[in-house]
Amino acid sequence: MNTKYSDLINQTYYFPQEEFKLNKDNLQFHNIDLMKLVETYGTPLKFTYLPQISNNINKAKSWFRKSMEKNKYEAKYYYCYCTKSSHFEYIMNEAFKNNIHIETSSAFDINIVENLLEKGKINKSTYIICNGFKRDQYIDNIARLVNNGHKNTIPIIDNYEELDLLQGQINGKFKIGIRIAAEEEPKFEFYTSRLGIGYKNIVPFYKKEIKENKNLELKMLHFFINTGINDNAYYWNELVKCIKVYVALKKECPTLDGLNIGGGFPIKNSLAFEYDYQYMIDEIINQIKIACDEAEVEVPNIFTEFGSFTVGESGGAIYQVLYQKQQNDREKWNMIDSSFITTLPDTWAINKRFIMLAINRWNETYERVLLGGMTCDSDDYYNSEQNMNAIYLPKYNKEKPLYLGFFNTGAYQETIGGYGGLHHCLIPQPKHILIDRDENGILATEVFSEQQTAEDVLKILGYNK
Repeated sequence: MNTKYSDLINQTYYFPQEEFKLNKDNLQFHNIDLMKLVETYGTPLKFTYLPQISNNINKAKSWFRKSMEKNKYEAKYYYCYCTKSSHFEYIMNEAFKNNIHIETSSAFDINIVENLLEKGKINKSTYIICNGFKRDQYIDNIARLVNNGHKNTIPIIDNYEELDLLQGQINGKFKIGIRIAAEEEPKFEFYTSRLGIGYKNIVPFYKKEIKENKNLELKMLHFFINTGINDNAYYWNELVKCIKVYVALKKECPTLDGLNIGGGFPIKNSLAFEYDYQYMIDEIINQIKIACDEAEVEVPNIFTEFGSFTVGESGGAIYQVLYQKQQNDREKWNMIDSSFITTLPDTWAINKRFIMLAINRWNETYERVLLGGMTCDSDDYYNSEQNMNAIYLPKYNKEKPLYLGFFNTGAYQETIGGYGGLHHCLIPQPKHILIDRDENGILATEVFSEQQTAEDVLKILGYNK
């Protein structure tokens, strides 16, 4: 009878796989001896395998190049990195070895862009695609970037007011894009994205506010699907609607030459993961070319904004099972030496599943368990894999420490988990005041902490050491 953990994995999945293989009793990730990492650094432990960032960037570039050649698509492809996935300097340094471009989400992103320009990691030819809802500081920073000569900065208009705000700050002519407010999947609690301008309003908006304005050059139509690029009726339906808007807008606007097909590629979240990237790209390019040829307009340059795809598969976390609790006749709780809520917050916040495998003891028998974190919060647990409603690990043995790894965790977890004081999209920690009342009932206030500055955040991220 096959009762070893290695038997279970081999019977359930195709194994070994490109990044995972076994060395005797222990798991290797990209030929990295994970048990040696544990022995050297202890647990809990997070790691980033930097070469995987460049690997994925160049895979995508190759897929798009092949597809454009196959479809005789006479335009260019621009790979943009979506910074909100991970803003750390070590991530940027690796990503920008590959002649790519950048997509920003908030004000402090521009400070990072200026740091990268100063250090020569990017240059004046790098496209800076400025997305998101733009508060005053974001507008100021975008304007400073453009006024200092970075003409390939393209603020994406999210709402009607932003155009006036930008023109009030930027000197002379500048480039812009417009974001489509996509309709969300039926499972969402709302029908239309809060970001962007409605499909039917884009051409009228262009005619009224942009067409005759000599200081504005519309260069890009931006299309973003929250659930990513997937082979389903919803995605293809939204893409077709987007292409129709592009064609109609292009007929009115000769300067328009870019289509941003935002929304990310999925990444591997299970050993059973299957996704044909080349097929999806071929179909997207083919759909765009057919529509443009039929309308007799030039095909657009294609921009993508891959965040999780860029950095997700580079990251991992390793924990030790400290103790096992038998809470009833069916449930065994393996308690790890960390917290899911703090170190892998997406497992708690959006029920996300990562690849989870034992690091050692693969040749021993296995059991079904639940995983519990160290906090006293009842939601600090992990109980199933992406493709099965259970977790199986080598049997707990107090005399034989068990280590387990979560893989492809490199996107979003640090900022959502609040690493060092970071926040999602680098939205700054607000000013905090204390309010008290004395014996006479008179209120008194004092500042406990000031709002985070760009300098505070860049120091945490490794730019200002």
